[in-house]
Amino acid sequence: MTKWVYSFSAERAEGHGEMKSLLGGKGANLHEMASLHLPVPPGFTITTEVCTYFYANGKTYPPDLAAQVNEAVAEVERQTGRGFGDAGNPLLLSVRSGARASMPGMMDTVLNLGLNDASVESLAKSSGDERFAYDSYRRFIQMYSNVVLDVDSHNFEDILEEYKNSKGHTLDTDLTAADWRSVIVEYKAKVAEAIGKPFPQDPRDQLWGAIGAVFSSWMNQRANTYRRLNSIPAEWGTAVNVQAMVFGNMGETSATGVAFTRNPSTGANDLYGEFLVNAQGEDVVAGIRTPQNITEAARKAAGSDRPSLETLMPEVFKQFAATTKLLEKHYRDMQDLEFTVERGKLWMLQTRNGKRTARAALRVAVEMANDGMITREEAITRVEPSALDQLLHPTLDPKAKPAPIATGLPASPGAASGEIVFSADEAAALRQAGRKSILVRVETSPEDIHGMHAAEGVVTTRGGMTSHAAVVARGMGKPCVSGAGAIRIDYAAQTMTASGITLKKGDILTIDGGAGQVMQGAVPMVKPEMTGDFLTLMGWADAIRRMKVRANAETATDARVARSFGAEGIGLCRTEHMFFEGERIVAVREMILADTEQGRRAALAKLLPMQRKDFAELFEIMTGLPVTIRLLDPPLHEFLPQTDEEIDEVAKAMGVSADKLRARSAELHEVNPMLGFRGVRLAIRYPEIAEMQARAIFEGAVEAGRKTGAPVTAEIMVPLVLGRPELDSVKAIIVAMAETVARETGVTVPYHVGTMIELPRAALRAGDIAKSAEFFSFGTNDLTQTTLGVSRDDAASFLGIYTVKGLLPSDPFVTIDAEGVGELVKIASERGRATRPDIKLGICGEHGGDPASITFCESVHLDYVSCSPFRIPIARLAAAQAALGRKAYSTA
Repeated sequence: MTKWVYSFSAERAEGHGEMKSLLGGKGANLHEMASLHLPVPPGFTITTEVCTYFYANGKTYPPDLAAQVNEAVAEVERQTGRGFGDAGNPLLLSVRSGARASMPGMMDTVLNLGLNDASVESLAKSSGDERFAYDSYRRFIQMYSNVVLDVDSHNFEDILEEYKNSKGHTLDTDLTAADWRSVIVEYKAKVAEAIGKPFPQDPRDQLWGAIGAVFSSWMNQRANTYRRLNSIPAEWGTAVNVQAMVFGNMGETSATGVAFTRNPSTGANDLYGEFLVNAQGEDVVAGIRTPQNITEAARKAAGSDRPSLETLMPEVFKQFAATTKLLEKHYRDMQDLEFTVERGKLWMLQTRNGKRTARAALRVAVEMANDGMITREEAITRVEPSALDQLLHPTLDPKAKPAPIATGLPASPGAASGEIVFSADEAAALRQAGRKSILVRVETSPEDIHGMHAAEGVVTTRGGMTSHAAVVARGMGKPCVSGAGAIRIDYAAQTMTASGITLKKGDILTIDGGAGQVMQGAVPMVKPEMTGDFLTLMGWADAIRRMKVRANAETATDARVARSFGAEGIGLCRTEHMFFEGERIVAVREMILADTEQGRRAALAKLLPMQRKDFAELFEIMTGLPVTIRLLDPPLHEFLPQTDEEIDEVAKAMGVSADKLRARSAELHEVNPMLGFRGVRLAIRYPEIAEMQARAIFEGAVEAGRKTGAPVTAEIMVPLVLGRPELDSVKAIIVAMAETVARETGVTVPYHVGTMIELPRAALRAGDIAKSAEFFSFGTNDLTQTTLGVSRDDAASFLGIYTVKGLLPSDPFVTIDAEGVGELVKIASERGRATRPDIKLGICGEHGGDPASITFCESVHLDYVSCSPFRIPIARLAAAQAALGRKAYSTA
């Protein structure tokens, strides 16, 4: 016979803390606390396997479950000396959910179960407090009716408010027992009206109704959403925990509260929490009364004149404080606790690992490791890598944060304030004038890059988390709110309107990219601080990780930021991003629009000294570290002049007519530029472009080497290859230019030639390509687009539906598609190594900064990941965690 039910009490526990998959987190910890002989109300856990059975069998139960539940209820009756359904000596129960992973507030709870018209009178007599008894009964009717009978809570709230108003009362505590009896009559009438039958009086029926409601809540909308956002599998199911009720609302010697063993905001090693006298647990959560501090020190710090638990109930506090220390030591982590005091007796209702801010997580992990409670390896696993974003960007001062006028997607973290501008050129102009701006656009395009770089932050009314604005802003470390559809932009009038407020160019706007919020006016900021704990944990992570972490960077500013965050080189320098500003864009347009080699070379001659200077600066900043430079890879349309003013500007520089230039631009127009004339195809068609860039790289390396006294090794990457013949053609140009520069300067620059693997054909032909390529860098942004047949810029309209319906496990532009794109990466890695065992393998797409994708990279043994500068610390920590996970797996 399958065991579906596990009992627990301070006498004995049939389960333990390692049984979370079967008993759920709450249940496993209740059993564990009971085994420690802590004061836990007796009860039992119905396992997650019943939840699986429930959904697999039309919301029915295993045939032997009822008998096991009855036996467990009898055990609780024995422990408490009360009878379930005994009107004269009633046992009351709580019924709570408990999934394997914590899902606070997502599923349903029923308290005071077992009360009915008869037992409420017995409770009134035995407690000596009629008001308490009838207050508990009305709470039960409201909660049970909402959770089990599907009668909306507002019906009961309206009844209560109308009753209080009729009696001239303001607070629930003003009501007497007689008042509550009158309210109960109205509550029951509302239930009968809503469901067509009386409120259930049989405690056994109540219990099975509550059990079914908790299991059903596993699939409610908010639980489904929470699981999707937190990657919790639906097949895990939830357990149900049934316990004897203990009451914090039995007078002035009773209380209920929540606490953390350390401060969850700062990580300080101080007991932190709040409680309410004469209250039930939902009162603390609901916030209908102002709670009191648990410790006297916290009370004084808060300036409260209400007594702390420490002074109000000193013996209870002493026992509770000792219990919190015992539990933290036992679980070796900060604990989040729920407790009730019933007439001076402490009862522990829950313990779990506490949620905390990134700053607190760092401090707790480091302090516990230094104190010997956990190992350094465990400390590394205690901090969520993505949470480090909280520490790497300015944030809004929570004390002064106003209500937003619009909300969009939290596309790139951080906060910023500045003057509203509606074009990239305006943002650049303001920066030159020493003023800060927020770039507000319907959507951004590659031509807006200089404005995005100049602005403090970006807002778009269209686009998703992987739109152009989102991806570029994250790469730059700029806050961005995308998809703020409630904003209306009038470019002609130079205004934006949201929430009935119209703001014009030059007005101040504040954005919170971490929350996806847009606010009017300037808001005070809190600057990021790289604390000692941060540096300590990063040092431990660096000592453990195997993969290197490089940066995607093409400006001196980005390179310096990357190095300050611990980058071990540049894994991707996108040379096309160097051409969008000032005279550079004009020269690039001259090169593209020229219809003769002579015209192109004339334009390239203007670009050569700019490129040489750029590369020399990057080599100098990254002294001693590898720098991978990708040859030009723009869809040409990104550089083509769009407006008459831009066409006139280029025509003047080239000395040709605007009409001729307009016609030439039309010739170069592409229907699908992402799959068009770009990457290696440019170098094949116009080898003089590759010649100029190779010369600039080698001459820049020579210049940097002379300045620093350290030799420079350049890594030159050829993009978008289909196979080895293309690579060989461009590699010949690079080799010839290396020899030319060596003859001219007398300096031989060491270098490697490699390629990006960003097309499925290239992945399949990797074995052959590796005969010429000394390294592969997987460009997973384009590899995802070409493998899935999905455009990153357009996917936001349907990818959300795919992930909600489980058609894809996650957004493939955020976390690598391991089954498809990942399989191609594996194939290319294996075939590349078979040809060239020492080939260097890395990844430089947006996935290089995603912790889940980094775990995949570790599994295929890539040598490095490359990501945007502000994600370097995230990648360092994620790489260490991935290494630890791989080690644990191989050991197992």
